Amino acid sequence: MDSYATRWLPDSLTGLLTLALDLRWSWHHGSDELWRALDAETWEATRNAWLVLNSVPGETLEKLGADPAFQQLYQEQVKCHQEFLVEPTWYSETCPGSLEQGIAYFCMEFGISESLPLYSGGLGVLAGDYLKAASDLGIPVTAVGLLYQQGYFRQAIGSNGEQLEFYPYNDPTMLPVTPLRDESGEWLRVTVPFPGRLVRLRAWTASVGRCRLLLLDSNDPRNEPGDRGITSELYTGDSEKRLQQEMVLGIGGMKLLRQAGIPHSVCHINEGHSALALVERALEWQHVHGSDFATARMATRPTNLFTTHTPVASGFDIFPLELIRLYLSPWLKGRGVSDLQLAALSQRDQGDPEHLNMGWLALAMSGRVNGVSAIHQTVSRHIFQPLFPRWPTEDIPVEYVTNGVHTPSWDSPQSDAVWTGACGKERWRWAMPDTTPINCVSDSELWEMRREQRARLIHYLRRRLASQHCEQQLENNPDAACGLLLDAETLTLGFARRFTEYKRPDLLLREPQRLMALLNDRDRPLQIIIAGKAHPQDHKGKQLIRQWQQFIRQPGVEGRIIFIEDYDLGVAAQFVQGVDVWLNTPRHPWEACGTSGMKVLVNGGLNLSQYDGWWGEAWHPDLGWAIRPGATLSELSRTAEHDPTDARELYELLEKEVIPEFYRVDQQALPKEWLRKVRASMNRLTALYSANRMVREYVEAFYQPMINNGKLRTPETAHALANQQTAIQTHWPRLRFSAFGCTRQRDTQLFTLEVYLDGLQQALVAAELVAEESEHGPRIVHPMTMKESLPGSANGFLYECEVPARPEGHYTPRLRVEDPRLNLPLEDASILWLR
Repeated sequence: MDSYATRWLPDSLTGLLTLALDLRWSWHHGSDELWRALDAETWEATRNAWLVLNSVPGETLEKLGADPAFQQLYQEQVKCHQEFLVEPTWYSETCPGSLEQGIAYFCMEFGISESLPLYSGGLGVLAGDYLKAASDLGIPVTAVGLLYQQGYFRQAIGSNGEQLEFYPYNDPTMLPVTPLRDESGEWLRVTVPFPGRLVRLRAWTASVGRCRLLLLDSNDPRNEPGDRGITSELYTGDSEKRLQQEMVLGIGGMKLLRQAGIPHSVCHINEGHSALALVERALEWQHVHGSDFATARMATRPTNLFTTHTPVASGFDIFPLELIRLYLSPWLKGRGVSDLQLAALSQRDQGDPEHLNMGWLALAMSGRVNGVSAIHQTVSRHIFQPLFPRWPTEDIPVEYVTNGVHTPSWDSPQSDAVWTGACGKERWRWAMPDTTPINCVSDSELWEMRREQRARLIHYLRRRLASQHCEQQLENNPDAACGLLLDAETLTLGFARRFTEYKRPDLLLREPQRLMALLNDRDRPLQIIIAGKAHPQDHKGKQLIRQWQQFIRQPGVEGRIIFIEDYDLGVAAQFVQGVDVWLNTPRHPWEACGTSGMKVLVNGGLNLSQYDGWWGEAWHPDLGWAIRPGATLSELSRTAEHDPTDARELYELLEKEVIPEFYRVDQQALPKEWLRKVRASMNRLTALYSANRMVREYVEAFYQPMINNGKLRTPETAHALANQQTAIQTHWPRLRFSAFGCTRQRDTQLFTLEVYLDGLQQALVAAELVAEESEHGPRIVHPMTMKESLPGSANGFLYECEVPARPEGHYTPRLRVEDPRLNLPLEDASILWLR
């Protein structure tokens, strides 16, 4: 057995091991006092229960084991955890067993806690919130990711305002993970074929409440030095290393599930990085059933779900053929499919492939595809349009599930108390009723909650600035640099996210004199807190950080705008719990969803955001403020042109609405108009944009029907469908229209269509009449009925239908594949138009 040290514990405290290794402590704060009692300094500094447990001397543990007060605290938490694991859940009570063997959830990053730094930004935080909500609801999910030796970089700001990057080593023994062991107790390892060698991968496991997170790392001493570094850092800029990581995640992750004996009924990949997991899943099915790859793909596809968060086509990883041949050939050798075939599959046979697009491959292997907001659904349809030539954008088969946030991870102690009083402690573990729970809370209680949260944030900022060695910035005002000018009664605006050009973190800097006036207004001041990292390779993003650093060090600005270094989940939680207004200014429509603004909802913060992503669905004048509301995708090609006008609109909102409403108070010193927005936002948006709702939507609208559809894809059906698809590809180019006629009948038109279907069965072809939206009415897609075979013509048929009358040329017939067993046009995009 491989050696891996575990902490010695006295017999009376052995339950601490289970408690410390369950990341539920990252959002369930009932155990905070327990970890604080063990080592308050380490707990406050790291929020890592496993590190706390490993930092306490053995003698201290022996004393605590005999301490009646500590024993009572410990026993309470052990009992609470045991009850949590067996108590009824939403899943066990509403749809037990409907997900059968459960969900395998793949993602390149997971943001569960700052103590497990395996994330860089929104994608990972969303994956972490998904997993925590799945645990709350009792959904059987096993997640798969990578254990990075360094994770994402740590940030500091240099004396000239430049971003500095550091890569401290993540010692696995100090992370809340343990080796994943097989039935004989051996450390489980998997191998992935690489050119001329096998790369060995070590498997780890982390408990996330009722769910498991499995992690792979390549830092096995038996690997070559370069291979040991495959999982060294997250989102490397090296294309070859990126492909290696995606092979480890996708191929290695799927093999890990098989070796660990963890079956699954649905494979859900969060972004295209994991596309190779779907290929490996098909290859496993092919091996078990002794079939070919086309049949295996057809059999597994209905239970593959691909969620894309990408707002631009260039966001998908694309690898050149020479790299694909080098790395994928050893894996695919002798398995009935080649690297060139995979590349062609990702391009829907649009000529000879020149590269492998991982997002397009994911789509080609999936039974359903979804974006992460209503606007992003439309954006994604444009991105995937090349895979569906001649299909209208409205028909591209991309659905959407708007993201949500794990509310218990983001609420402050003050808001938790308010919500508990209004809805009870179990509110986020079940489906939230469509009610107005905060109506029972008075205005004075709401305002006191907000004041306490703001004061708590200011206290945190001052401590954080001290840890940034603010007193050493000798050229500055020490009081300002250390946050002593921050005021707990001043309107506080927060902005924190990845610094990159399309997110426009410099929008406020477009009119610096106007901003300085707002900051220095004697009667209605504004203060701003900022945090965020730029990717090490994003030079423009780094420049934007420097711009802010130069601005906030000016006289008259110092201390009124604060930049907090090394943005992570811990910093994010403090920000969203304390700010009055959350600012988000991406270029429309480049924000796929943008969950940061959702995190302020539970805390009574308000959003001032670009009309994009989730805010494009949620915004109403009663709930917050939107920049350029009603923006459309027709502006996609010229989005940068709106920067000056968007900046002016942002300032108009701040000067004329946001700031006046905050400071306009009644005789009881309560900002009634402001609190009306706070109450409405908390009532109407908090539950709607929670991960609780998001996960339940995935279960009910995707997982359950996908499992049912998957049962219909028996090996025999899959084989027949694969053969049928080959026949369609053979005959479709020879389909043709023979005649198209129209007869007016009062307010309707009767259309007839004669078509020749070559050797295809008539039942496999649907004829439809299409009219696009115009001043004459909405878009119409009307099925045409097959009336008869054309006499004297083999495979010739007459179709007809009656539709509302429109001017000549408005209706156009089309032919497409028809088969209720397929998800169309995702699984077959064959289409033919008359014109």
